[in-house]
Amino acid sequence: MKTIFDKFLKGDKVIWIITIVMLCFSLLTVFSFVPVLVKVEGGTPFKYLLKHFFYVILSFAMMYFVHKSNPKMFSQVSKIAMLVGIGMLLLTIISPTEVNSAKRWVKIPFTSLTFQASDLAKVTLIMYLSRQLAKRKDQFLDWKEGFIPIMGPILLTVGLIVKDNFSTAAIVLALAVTMLFIGIYPLSRIFLVFGVVVGVGAAAYGVHKAFPEKNLLPRLTTWENRILHKIDDDDNVIENAQVTNAKLAIYNGGIIGQGVGDGKLKEYLPEAYADFYYSSFVEEFGAISAILLVLLYLIILYRMIRIGLRSTSLFETYLCIGIGILLTTQATVNMLVCTGIFPVTGQNMPLLAMGGSALMMTCMAIGMVQAIAAKNNLGPKD
Repeated sequence: MKTIFDKFLKGDKVIWIITIVMLCFSLLTVFSFVPVLVKVEGGTPFKYLLKHFFYVILSFAMMYFVHKSNPKMFSQVSKIAMLVGIGMLLLTIISPTEVNSAKRWVKIPFTSLTFQASDLAKVTLIMYLSRQLAKRKDQFLDWKEGFIPIMGPILLTVGLIVKDNFSTAAIVLALAVTMLFIGIYPLSRIFLVFGVVVGVGAAAYGVHKAFPEKNLLPRLTTWENRILHKIDDDDNVIENAQVTNAKLAIYNGGIIGQGVGDGKLKEYLPEAYADFYYSSFVEEFGAISAILLVLLYLIILYRMIRIGLRSTSLFETYLCIGIGILLTTQATVNMLVCTGIFPVTGQNMPLLAMGGSALMMTCMAIGMVQAIAAKNNLGPKD
């Protein structure tokens, strides 16, 4: 007897089940975690739940239709996708929309909705690098054919993101370097790029300090305070309090949690439904659920790597591994911020946290992996 996976949801059944469970669970947690947003922006929890429900349905639809595609198409459109991603990043500089004091957003015409360009750029960069690493594997030592086409887009993407979103730029750079290592790219070229990045960063830092009135790097002071823990700075006092409350929320959750909607410390966490999702989650659902959540992300990573390694296409291998690393990295950063190990960033929890653009891009990426799994017959029996 054929199941729904045999008829409609091709690919890896385990990833489908985890993804669907997380999307459904996100509706429950968003409804529970949005009281802070209601206090700040007004409205009712139902309003934000309805908005998130819309994004969940839209994201699942995107994932479904992408997974029905031929993976060859992902390779064919990777260059165009990369250009679109860079174009969106340029819009955040030319005509940005400010949300929560951050100019990382692009307004969607004729609507009140916004889109975070870096969410798209992360996925399109993975697609582009996967294509180039597979296509140019015998040209890595050629400056024109093997260096500029690969390193140029990496540096451009990171450079466009870093001004207003240092944490995302760092994740994108780390992800790109990891993919270069996996693609056996020459270490000498990787170190050269690192040297260029450090040199340009040092120069930009010097210019920013020499001409503070220009505010060339608006997020620099914030990150200096976060990293150096200068508690005499008012903004940093607030951020330290946020981290303290995040850790207290985790402690308050105990083994089994306080129960849905009964978390108290989430009211003292900014964006408990996004940036501090993990703390809010643990407070209401407990340490056992927190461990289970970690295991689910690790299973997704394992299954995606497995799908990639079983493919006969290098492009597909790099794409699956890159997407798996991206999702688990974002989840890990959110957890490390909430436990006070990392300074406060703007990275939310994939598939669970509130945020339309992040959710759509995550589901689109998973859809590509499922398309590869379906093409290679890595279905329910695997």
